Amino acid sequence: MAFWNVDTLQLQEFRPGIMSKAAIGDDLIMVCMEIAAGKEDTGHEHAFDQCGLVIAGTIEMFVGEERKTLTVHESYFIPAGLRHGWKTFDSPVKLLDISLSSKVG
Repeated sequence: MAFWNVDTLQLQEFRPGIMSKAAIGDDLIMVCMEIAAGKEDTGHEHAFDQCGLVIAGTIEMFVGEERKTLTVHESYFIPAGLRHGWKTFDSPVKLLDISLSSKVG
């Protein structure tokens, strides 16, 4: 699918509390995800750059030593190899996230 409307996009369960839809190309992955209220990722890292945009809700993210609460229209950039994580508050958050495909390399 070449075009998405994130307001009407049909998401499927990715893991408990996270619904998503991914478009996977040879080089990039674009994911729309909705994370339920009260969820947390205490931190992880991976070998590729990642970036995204908050399209609904509020999420607290950390990237390395930086921590910020992001709201609608705010973005994030996570360099490869840097520990990062997030937590949601009392309502779900929707993100548009872009990273390298595992096919690259």
